[in-house]
Amino acid sequence: MQTATARRAAAVPAAAKRPRGRPRKTVDERDDGNRRRKLILGAARLFRRKGFDGTSTRDIAAAAGMQSGSPFYHFESKQALLFAVMEQGMRHAVERQEQAIAAAGMDRLRPPEQLRLLVRNHFEILLGPGSDFIPVMLYEARSITARQHAALSELRSTYEAAWEPVLQALHASGRLKADVKLARLMIFGALNWSVQWFDRRKEASLDDLTQAALSLFIGEKA
Repeated sequence: MQTATARRAAAVPAAAKRPRGRPRKTVDERDDGNRRRKLILGAARLFRRKGFDGTSTRDIAAAAGMQSGSPFYHFESKQALLFAVMEQGMRHAVERQEQAIAAAGMDRLRPPEQLRLLVRNHFEILLGPGSDFIPVMLYEARSITARQHAALSELRSTYEAAWEPVLQALHASGRLKADVKLARLMIFGALNWSVQWFDRRKEASLDDLTQAALSLFIGEKA
């Protein structure tokens, strides 16, 4: 026979167990990362084609398939979105270069071959598929803050660090005639300017551009 206390306990429904760990994300929360990426990709294409000043948030939202006010849920301003485009582009460049170096086993290559690898990969980043990010960073720099410039400079230094020992070795061997620091600045200036004139529909390939660059910088033949 149950006691009064036992009967009262039985009458109270058991409390639902609380799920362990973090609460599950809603569909909208899970899609936030995808929406943010769509905004960045769409903004990169528009900023490159129309310029930062010529692109409206309405344009960006439309390119991402969103309502006109939606970008402000992810970015506080169009300028913040511009910086996100530049930062993602630079991080992508660093990652792509690291992957190319690792895949080629660059330490086993001679300095001219190392430079060829770096130049070819740089052209791929500048001119290959999904290449809107870096040109935006190069030609819309006036539209970001000093703090944002500093953050991008750190990423750019990380990217260019891989080139420094290669250029030093080429200079020591007499293949690179100019001062290494000036040579690095001029090499990047020449390579980066290709985004202004290169047309993938014409006959020149990225391999052709790479060979031309190597011939110009160090007199390296095919």
